[in-house]
Amino acid sequence: MNDGWIDEDDLKEQKVDLRLWKTLLRYTLHYRRTAITFVFVAFALAASDLGFPLLTGLLIKDIETDPASVNLSFYAIVFGLLSVSLSASIWGFVICAGRIRTSVSHDIRLDAFQKLQQLSFNFYDTRSTGWLMARLTSDCQRLSIILAWGVMDLIWGTTVMSGITVVMLVYNWKIALAVLAVVPFLFGVSMYFKKRILRTSRLVRKTNSRITGVYNEGIMGVQTTKVFVREEENLQDFDRLTMEMYEHSVRNAMLSAVYLPLVLTIGSVAIAAALVVGGHQVILGSIAIGEMVMFMYFAQLFFTPAQEISAWFAELQMAQASAERVLSLIDSVPEVKDTDAVVARVQETGSDGHPDEIGQIEFHNVEFRYRDGPQIIGNFSLLVQPGETVALVGATGGGKSTIVNLLCRFYEPTAGQILLNGIDYTDRSLHWLQSNLGIVLQQPHLFSGTIADNIRYGNLSASQAEIEESAAFAGAHDFITSLDKGYDTEVGEGGNQLSLGQKQLVSFARAVLKRPKLLVMDEATSSIDTETEQLIQQSLLRILEDRTSFVIAHRLSTIKAADRIVVIDKGEIQEQGTHQELLKRKGQYYELYTQQAVRDLEILDVSSETETDSALVEQQTKE
Repeated sequence: MNDGWIDEDDLKEQKVDLRLWKTLLRYTLHYRRTAITFVFVAFALAASDLGFPLLTGLLIKDIETDPASVNLSFYAIVFGLLSVSLSASIWGFVICAGRIRTSVSHDIRLDAFQKLQQLSFNFYDTRSTGWLMARLTSDCQRLSIILAWGVMDLIWGTTVMSGITVVMLVYNWKIALAVLAVVPFLFGVSMYFKKRILRTSRLVRKTNSRITGVYNEGIMGVQTTKVFVREEENLQDFDRLTMEMYEHSVRNAMLSAVYLPLVLTIGSVAIAAALVVGGHQVILGSIAIGEMVMFMYFAQLFFTPAQEISAWFAELQMAQASAERVLSLIDSVPEVKDTDAVVARVQETGSDGHPDEIGQIEFHNVEFRYRDGPQIIGNFSLLVQPGETVALVGATGGGKSTIVNLLCRFYEPTAGQILLNGIDYTDRSLHWLQSNLGIVLQQPHLFSGTIADNIRYGNLSASQAEIEESAAFAGAHDFITSLDKGYDTEVGEGGNQLSLGQKQLVSFARAVLKRPKLLVMDEATSSIDTETEQLIQQSLLRILEDRTSFVIAHRLSTIKAADRIVVIDKGEIQEQGTHQELLKRKGQYYELYTQQAVRDLEILDVSSETETDSALVEQQTKE
């Protein structure tokens, strides 16, 4: 089982990047009204917390000085008001934090998904499903929590601690220094644990991505697993992966479990120091008992937000890995995109400034390689006239699909040019080009929904009549109407409620509905039975008429009517011509066609058309 692609950033040891969190904080600031209320509530909560020790100290001091003159009603009213303020602040705390958390989570996921729609194919070539799913789910959730509750705790905690520091220094600087003397130790402990918690957190997140990827592969490949009886081996592989996750998670939890008690211990030391220094001054008569009680209250209260901030800081370190991962996705730049000049023209005029037609297509000395891999296409040159049907044939791995992917601008040549009507296609709008494409792949993908929804994917504004017309054109109408719910039949996830051939017919109808100027068919009829293929061949004659098209086919009988057949091997053109011309030439195409005809004769009852072609081959062999 494949563990999935591992991002090198997951393995790097980095410091907590405040600039990164500043970028993420902007998601919170999108909701200014709620954020302002958020801050106000935090200050109100801090003020309420500070009020109780002050009021308690004053009450004890008044009772100690002159018990008979104490106005208990006044203290009762003030205590009541503080309680109401505290309750209202906590209520506002929960409302604001919950609202910001939900909104921020929505915005981060939306931006991440939008970026996934924009990124080039080569981005997905090197990222596993688990890597991507982890960013859109657990990573986004963790960040939304830290940006809502974490920020609130930080504002409230720093306000309370600052207020307590000021009040203690004003009342008695000696006791205040005794309490604050432990702060450097608290800082040192935090720094010590920071790197260790962050490292284990990254390992947890990395392993979680791998587990998600394995889950996805296990579900998608369940049939293969059962056919090869791999259940036990897959379970063992998964068990090793989950044990790795367990070990990293336990290590991470242990570090956090040790860190927080240390903070509590340091807080207890501060309270003891306040008790010793303050008790000594009470004995000397320097301060009243009420003030001593107030300082004890303040010392305890000082480390309550310190504990919360320490916990938040530990969570911040763990969330650093998630923040890096999510922003690395959101900040990713598509390798295939419009140039600045094209973007400027589109913004000014609404178009890229060129005629709305495909016209002549020219591959001029095109070369291509995937990243640092071997060269796939080398010095490829081909001129295609408008309305011409070009078939690409050759051995598997020869570069046929790569050429089509370059034409569709899913990738761009590493050298050379692809020209549309003499214009480099990088000077055309990417949206314009791909809006004029119709593509039918060997492995069609259908989305959850009805058959009608999937056909309408080619033209969202299409009417039901247009959908049915396209389905009939593609030979799909008969099988669709034979279903109980017809066009309203649910296809299931990935179209799993339909056979592979039926999915292919639906994808064909989807491409037809789009009315593309450039049609690409990559092994489009390989999953369709012979009878259905004959129906599609008849439709193809109408579909391909006056439309430039590229057809990739291993089943050579499907491309005999092409205007030109191009034989490709190792990314280079070996020969080209019509079906008849290439047979007469007795080159590589002749060998491919002869071998395939022999295999078909051994396996199938050959149709009359195939018999005619076989006779032609036999006759030319004699010649």
